[in-house]
Amino acid sequence: MDADQIIRTFCEHWNRSDVDAIVDSFTDDALYHNIPMEPCQGKDAIRAFIGGMFGGMAKSVHFEIKHQVVNRLVVMNERIDTLVLQDREVRLPVCGIFELTEGGKISAWRDYFDLAQFTGQ
Repeated sequence: MDADQIIRTFCEHWNRSDVDAIVDSFTDDALYHNIPMEPCQGKDAIRAFIGGMFGGMAKSVHFEIKHQVVNRLVVMNERIDTLVLQDREVRLPVCGIFELTEGGKISAWRDYFDLAQFTGQ
């Protein structure tokens, strides 16, 4: 798979709430950083964060890619992330930057969004 398809498939894992497939997409030492929050470093920390999201906070998460561009092993997408939480639904505009290895794993993922919009503040 090329870099474009790797990230499109990764986003589909989120749409299916497939935590194992999401986590398996990362390198062992990957960085996952929702920029307004503290970063997660390594698969164990990423699994704990994502597992906690699906295990308690969110009933579902859906990524809708609006635009996606690729420069070799760097992929940037503009998305609308729809999170169905316990008490409300949040549609969140997001810009994501993904860095891939030659082997097709995500070594870094940074998402930029408005935390106040997410928290309803």
